Amino acid sequence: MRPAPDTAVLRVRGATRGDLPAIAALHAGARAAYHRARHPGMPFDTPGEQARWHDAWARVLDRADAPALCAERQGTVVGAASYLPHASTARGESDRTGTARPTVALDQLHVAPAHWGTGVGGALHTACLRAWRTAGFSRAVLDVLWHNHRARAFYDRLGWRPDPDRRPAPDATHLTLALDLTGPAPAAPDAPDAPPPEPPSSGR
Repeated sequence: MRPAPDTAVLRVRGATRGDLPAIAALHAGARAAYHRARHPGMPFDTPGEQARWHDAWARVLDRADAPALCAERQGTVVGAASYLPHASTARGESDRTGTARPTVALDQLHVAPAHWGTGVGGALHTACLRAWRTAGFSRAVLDVLWHNHRARAFYDRLGWRPDPDRRPAPDATHLTLALDLTGPAPAAPDAPDAPPPEPPSSGR
């Protein structure tokens, strides 16, 4: 049964160093929640995992080229996202048509499990779209785990499709999705939350 939308005001803002403990905790909790759905009983949300994501987000928040956002309700951080220019943009690569397309990578998008289905993921995604278009990006990409069907369905409803320029290997654990930013923004999904994408470049 889908959770009812939370009536408390949801605010998306730039993340700061002061948000680091909350973001790391919700990241570890979200990751544990969707991994447990596939491997019940496994201890995913451990102190070691929380420390791992604390260090990873500390690096994100220290980077000038990786903007980070967080969503908060009643003063509590309930979601976070970060993105950065894709390597193809720095190299000036073109797509299959030969057209150079500035590309952004959605590196992180996480929602605290207690707030799945209440609008947090959709709000973060909308804020990212607005920032990407303002910055002049025409294409976005992300990597999502093959078995994370909830996340894949979420991004599919938002218009993300398998990247035609990156065919996965037969033993790939992740699927690369792409979104055209030049057309009209897709409508928000009915259930606007999903577990996060997991980029293999993050060493996960």
